[in-house]
Amino acid sequence: MNLTQLINHATDKTRFTTIDTYIDFCKFYLEYIDTNIQARIVSQNEHKYQFIQYNEEGNFNITRPINSELMYASHEFNDATLILKDTLEILANGEQPPENYRNFLINSIYSIQQSIGATLDALPAGKSNQARKINGDLFERFIQLLINALRIDCVAGTIKVPVKDDNGEILFSSNYQHDLMINKDGELKAIGSVKTSSKDRIDKVFIDKFLYNRLTDTALPHIAIFLNDVQRKKTNKENVYGINGTFLSGHFKAYTIKLNPLDGVYYCDIRPNMISDPLLSQHIKTIDHFFYSDLWNFLTVKGNDLDEVEIEEE
Repeated sequence: MNLTQLINHATDKTRFTTIDTYIDFCKFYLEYIDTNIQARIVSQNEHKYQFIQYNEEGNFNITRPINSELMYASHEFNDATLILKDTLEILANGEQPPENYRNFLINSIYSIQQSIGATLDALPAGKSNQARKINGDLFERFIQLLINALRIDCVAGTIKVPVKDDNGEILFSSNYQHDLMINKDGELKAIGSVKTSSKDRIDKVFIDKFLYNRLTDTALPHIAIFLNDVQRKKTNKENVYGINGTFLSGHFKAYTIKLNPLDGVYYCDIRPNMISDPLLSQHIKTIDHFFYSDLWNFLTVKGNDLDEVEIEEE
């Protein structure tokens, strides 16, 4: 595929319906950038991040930061995705994959999603909002498909939560839209938010948990899955770029301590302070932990009866 074909493919969300369709797109993208780009630009403040500059076909646009330690090269990708599929099959059978498969899971998810985001970065500047919306929607769908591959029921949609008075009488219903609603045996087991970045979104996840659990008088797990929290930063020198972190650690800590902690926060591209900070490291993990253990733990806990909450799928 050339870049125009890749863009047309990425902007048509109907093409992304299975895990294989995501894998195929990433394969095409990685093959394209092997030889058809203008340049690779290394971030000046964190060298593991690179920016791809497209040629004239892509308006010489420069992509989002890409973590070269997580993004596969084309010659690595096929073998990695075979291990990804093997990992999902092992988990679906109720078994534990080898520990050394964890990085293949993280890197495959990261590479596949970043191939979509980086392709959309070739769109003209006036279409940046459209690109963000498509990229976010496709990441949500991808995570849902991965969970479904484990033979676990997971949908996106709206929950109608009944609000009752002190006597248990229903006064009205309150609607909440969620990216992940994980169900098993007639019970809602967990609610999740899936975003490419926590920027401008982290507050809502904490507040959603507080309101939902207060209204239902339950402790239903609420989780958040993020791809990364970095963005491109222009330096004072021409054509020299760095990266900025977009994670608001102060907000996260305040909500965790003073409102309610989330039951799991997961990243593909985890930031150094999420590992080194004692409080953050208790609550934030790489995404392999969700698939290897935490998801299964959520399924064992008593959930909300689906007869009590009405779910409207998207």
